[in-house]
Amino acid sequence: MALAEKIPATVVTGFLGAGKTTMIRNLIEQAKGRKLALVINEFGDLAVDGELLKGCGNPDCTDDDIFELANGCICCTVADDFLPTIQKILDRDDPPDHIVIETSGLALPKPLVQAFGWPEVRTRVTVDGVVAVLDGPALADGRFADNPDRVDAMRAEDEELDHESPLHELFEDQLACADLVLLNKTDLMDSDALEAVAAMVGGRLRDRVRMVKTAHGVIDTGVLLGIEAAAEDDLAARPSHHDAEEYHDHDDFESFEVEISEIGSPDALIDRLQAAIAVHDILRVKGFVRVPGKDMRLIIQGVGTRLQQYFDRQWEDGEPRETRLVVIGLSGLDKVAIAAALDGVAKG
Repeated sequence: MALAEKIPATVVTGFLGAGKTTMIRNLIEQAKGRKLALVINEFGDLAVDGELLKGCGNPDCTDDDIFELANGCICCTVADDFLPTIQKILDRDDPPDHIVIETSGLALPKPLVQAFGWPEVRTRVTVDGVVAVLDGPALADGRFADNPDRVDAMRAEDEELDHESPLHELFEDQLACADLVLLNKTDLMDSDALEAVAAMVGGRLRDRVRMVKTAHGVIDTGVLLGIEAAAEDDLAARPSHHDAEEYHDHDDFESFEVEISEIGSPDALIDRLQAAIAVHDILRVKGFVRVPGKDMRLIIQGVGTRLQQYFDRQWEDGEPRETRLVVIGLSGLDKVAIAAALDGVAKG
């Protein structure tokens, strides 16, 4: 089957909270008649991202076109979860024009690209491109290295030392696999920080990989889709720290859910969250909040201590009105202490 006859798929990678879901929401709104199928993966078992994409009201991407794979990174369950989902999409009576795969923020993109070379799907779908969404402010803050100045000094003293953090390694793997890089959240950066981060990222890109500066994940569909990279045929050009491994895991990271009975007020919850994040070095928090006296569902999302809140929709009839947050961080999180700081109970 010729490349033009295969269904194109775009793999969207990027660290926790970089803006992948927001970008995909914008993509749905700009579909312009192009029928999309979405595969949404989350590290925790609370499906926040899928919920935010459902109910968009766009006929080009209905709730039936959204396939959720929660509680783990699909790069680790390619044969068990990812490939059967892709086959299910391909076998639909009305197959999509384009498949968009949002990986977990902790996922390695290369194993997914490799999966498209499997005989079960190779003749029917191609990886149009790998899009890496980067959190500009987090890069400016040195979030993807453990004390970068100190690390550089130690490396200068002893070249045999390996001080790369799991965040830095993950960042490099996601960037090395990309065909298009979105330097996102530029609206939160001053010109000097933006210029410095853009120069740093630009110096790490493979030849012919384009970088686009974005705010709120807004980018033209024509730039995002139609890259025609056929990435599954170009694996050797996409190096990974895990190329020599037969199996990899995500033991450096963990997640759990916090259930809170009463929040008092959104501001009070935000204050407790910021305090807990600072003490326990939480990487990511997101979830749904029941606000007393309100019929609308409150969304809270945060990367580090940068938190945002907004009402997304009315609570549906029969839907449990509860406050549930997923917390993600490096291994060793004190779940009980974090839940207690939020006046909640740890689940999982």
